[in-house]
Amino acid sequence: MKQLKFSGFIFFLLFLTESLSLLTETQDVDSFGITQKFIEENTGSITIIAFAQYVQEATFDEMEILVKDIIEYRDKCLAQKTLPECAEIAINVLQGRICAIEGLPQKYNFSHCCSKMGFERRLCFLYNKKADVGFLPPFPTLDPEEKCQAYKINTESFLNRYMHEVARRNPFAFGPTLLTVAARFEEVAKTCCEEQQKASCFQAKAAPITQYLKAMSSYQKTVCGAFLKFGPKVLNSINIAVFSQKFPKIEFKALTSLLEDVSSMYDGCCEGDVLQCIRYQSQVMSHICSKQESISSKIKECCEEKMPEREACIINSSKDGRPQDLSLREAKFTDNENVCQERDTDPGNFFAEFLYEYSRRHPELSTPELLRIARVYEDLLADCCNKENPPDCYRQAEDKFNETTERSLRMVQQECEQLQNLGKDGLKYHSLIELTKIAPQLSTEELISLGKEMVTALTTCCTLSEEFACVDNLADLVLGELCGINTNRTINPAVDHCCKANFAFRRLCFKELKGDEMYEPPSSQGFFTSCVDWCQAQNEELQRKKDRFLVNLVKLKPGLTYEELQSLFTSFTNMAEKCCKMQEPEACFLEEGPKIGN
Repeated sequence: MKQLKFSGFIFFLLFLTESLSLLTETQDVDSFGITQKFIEENTGSITIIAFAQYVQEATFDEMEILVKDIIEYRDKCLAQKTLPECAEIAINVLQGRICAIEGLPQKYNFSHCCSKMGFERRLCFLYNKKADVGFLPPFPTLDPEEKCQAYKINTESFLNRYMHEVARRNPFAFGPTLLTVAARFEEVAKTCCEEQQKASCFQAKAAPITQYLKAMSSYQKTVCGAFLKFGPKVLNSINIAVFSQKFPKIEFKALTSLLEDVSSMYDGCCEGDVLQCIRYQSQVMSHICSKQESISSKIKECCEEKMPEREACIINSSKDGRPQDLSLREAKFTDNENVCQERDTDPGNFFAEFLYEYSRRHPELSTPELLRIARVYEDLLADCCNKENPPDCYRQAEDKFNETTERSLRMVQQECEQLQNLGKDGLKYHSLIELTKIAPQLSTEELISLGKEMVTALTTCCTLSEEFACVDNLADLVLGELCGINTNRTINPAVDHCCKANFAFRRLCFKELKGDEMYEPPSSQGFFTSCVDWCQAQNEELQRKKDRFLVNLVKLKPGLTYEELQSLFTSFTNMAEKCCKMQEPEACFLEEGPKIGN
């Protein structure tokens, strides 16, 4: 994208090995050939992912039409490489073929995208994706025996259906991540279908795959949202912080070289160009693996893996330890008499190097906190360099950094104390009330999902030694989900401000929000008598109904305090429990319900 610009974009043949103009010194011919072979062998899977993410409502049968069409196109271009149609940009070919499927653009309401061309059409398809997938039917669940029967009868069709369902529900997940998920699920199916206890096998082995997908998709959506809303500078800052912490012994010059490939990767991946995403992610990993000795001691085994596991392995490898010869602080940014002159010579490079040096020295800090520190330093120099004696001013930088971190640390400590005081269920209800008050315009299902994610962040992190970084990172991902990728996403003025004003400080911005005072609640008619179906629900389903009721209660009565809402919710659940024991529950709800609401 380079802020979503495609000038000078490489025109390449869709699946041809002759496209060697994409090579760099960090990706040799062998590496490129491996990537190219992988793409050719997985043309169908790549097409499924792209189509399912762009047209989420489309059926598997409709998707199969496109897969057949693209495979025929690939075979024709491999046989006759000089055909003019084979010189088209891959994503343009794909979107053109989607638009050409008779009746599909009208059926699923993306005709407006098909009326555009080139970059404008690509952007339209991107912004047409829907993060809230409540409109889709429930994820198909088969009895383990039926699942294994389907797997054995037609393995390819079974796995393609799985990939279609996963991709349409994760429209912003990167293609390589979804290919990794599919490969791992195939291994699970292969193993579990040979077991006697198939159900328990699937349950145990599929859970880590779901967790991996959720974590990766959430991170990718947050980073792409930052890129699209704030531009390449913020994207570069995120990657400097992440890579400097992960690979603290890497030299700054080597890091900037690596980040050029990383930026190209995000150009394709964030736009939803699955093919380019695969190419450039492979290029990034080849770059890292070709310089292992100077980058990391933790990735040797990863670099021996095949695609796409190599990429997944490196991304999820643990951080290297801080080099022993690395001082606790870098004096050149606070004690140097010429800081202002060095800043003015090349501000972009200067602040990038500061973030690199600070990040590699502070593995205990979160990515958002490192970005806050960088912003504090930038603002401090903007002030200090205009004073009569700048060095006296910026020598106080470390104090400013500590103040910023202490403020963030207090926020995390309060959140973990809340978990300890309220318990997991109490915290969930608190989060649902809090989120619904500030963003009542969101759908009930989306608010429930965000509330659960916030609780998961705290229950996962609050007992860990790296509590601060873990909570701050995961909680920021929840806000990334809330803010979304689309630059035009509007919830309400206060939330929109926090989402768009400053990426590093949005967590603190959200903490200041009290509620949307401009929100007009819906009618309450029949609200407290509409839950007779609670009586037929049990366990998880009953819990989901209670969660939905609480969110809708807050939407109905947003002016009530947390305590009042909690009391009203408790009164209703007690009344529901009593009515469900009656011979005629509906009559009980009709009589008792209105008393609760008044």
